[in-house]
Amino acid sequence: MEEARDNACNDMGKMLQFLLPVATQIQQDVIKAYGFSSDGEGVLKFARLIKSYESQDPEIASMSGKLKAMFLPPMTLPPHGAGTGGVAAS
Repeated sequence: MEEARDNACNDMGKMLQFLLPVATQIQQDVIKAYGFSSDGEGVLKFARLIKSYESQDPEIASMSGKLKAMFLPPMTLPPHGAGTGGVAAS
């Protein structure tokens, strides 16, 4: 997992290319021990279930946030006013 993260270099496209497949494989291996199928459908069911519990349990919400932080690069906001796509009125 660490090697995949290093290869991605905080680039979202590379994260999807290198890190997501490794993370998905780990998740598939783990969730089958808890009654979920170890295919894509099982991963989606597990993710939906976790999402539904996030609002009910602060510990699950915290753990989910930490897990997401492992897989997603830190996001930086563009400077204020940059990239708004609007055209200035004259």
